[in-house]
Amino acid sequence: MILQTDPKAAYLEHREEIDEAVQRVLGSGWYIHGREVRAFEEEFATYLGVKHAVAVASGTDALELALRACGIGPGDLVATVSHTAVATVAAVELAGATPFLVDVDPRTLTLDVAGLEEMFAGPEGQRIRAVLPVHLYGQAADLPRIRGICRRHGAILIEDCAQAHGALLEGARLGNWGDAAAFSFYPTKNLGALGDGGAVVTSDPQIAETVRLLREYGWRERYVSAIAGKNSRLDEIQAAILRVKLSHLDEDNGRRQRIARAYDAGLAGTALGLPAGSPGHVYHQYVVRGSGRDDLMAHLRRRGVGTLIHYPVPVHLQPAYRDRVPLSARGLAVSESAAREVLSLPLYPQLADGDVQQVIDAVRACSPPAP
Repeated sequence: MILQTDPKAAYLEHREEIDEAVQRVLGSGWYIHGREVRAFEEEFATYLGVKHAVAVASGTDALELALRACGIGPGDLVATVSHTAVATVAAVELAGATPFLVDVDPRTLTLDVAGLEEMFAGPEGQRIRAVLPVHLYGQAADLPRIRGICRRHGAILIEDCAQAHGALLEGARLGNWGDAAAFSFYPTKNLGALGDGGAVVTSDPQIAETVRLLREYGWRERYVSAIAGKNSRLDEIQAAILRVKLSHLDEDNGRRQRIARAYDAGLAGTALGLPAGSPGHVYHQYVVRGSGRDDLMAHLRRRGVGTLIHYPVPVHLQPAYRDRVPLSARGLAVSESAAREVLSLPLYPQLADGDVQQVIDAVRACSPPAP
């Protein structure tokens, strides 16, 4: 069976370095907020080109704490998308704010800029305090235009970079464009731990300091809370593992891009919609689209090819959020159609060339040619 993703393969490829890093932590006697976390924060900030990285316990926490550190809370609207992992919207609510959902661009499946403009021009526009674009599948949202809209309306810009570690836009790594950005280190991510983890990155020292307080009960002095915070700490073992994997991130992303190019060439001429690639895309997922998605998924399963759907139900149609989260006046038709059509093919750096070709052959055997 060809797996859709395989975090174990990444561990095995770097096993000696990872095991050495873990043993270093175990032998140190210091397991929470020590040398490894500080070193990873410095190295990750340097890699991205930002001034500060603050490690936290998960990507969801990173989004929540970034919002809170930027002053977003009760009574505020946060413009974001419905075609995303539910964590994006959950984090907005955890910060006490209200998500305001806009549709996605039909080509990139990232935040639709025209729809965002309409939201600011609408009756609730003055309540939109922040915009939270998601760099879905490793593809950058249209940040130059989004940032311009935010500046015109005095809104905070926070990037959801959970799927975009190392991605570039106009020569700058994603995470540089907003007031802050949030990353996830879930094991399947381009930069994945062997457990959970996340980080807030920013070049604003006040935002960084506030996140540091929020992640550990609001402590400036131990056991004395200056502000109301929470427990959101990245442990030393995960930080040590991430330091190893960060050193291989560009190489791994390069392999993802080569696999994506092979899929592009091998699936050209089929009726499937292929990703809207860009030079800085890091292909956290390689997502095709087709009206016969469920039949294709079943066919590939029979041929020994694993797939996943990212994501099968838009947030606004999920039971927990239906009829509760405000939507763009123009509706979310693209998000709803994407949920019926998207399918993620196998993609991870250790995927062998022969397996890539097997996936291509299996897809072509079930996909009619383009009309």
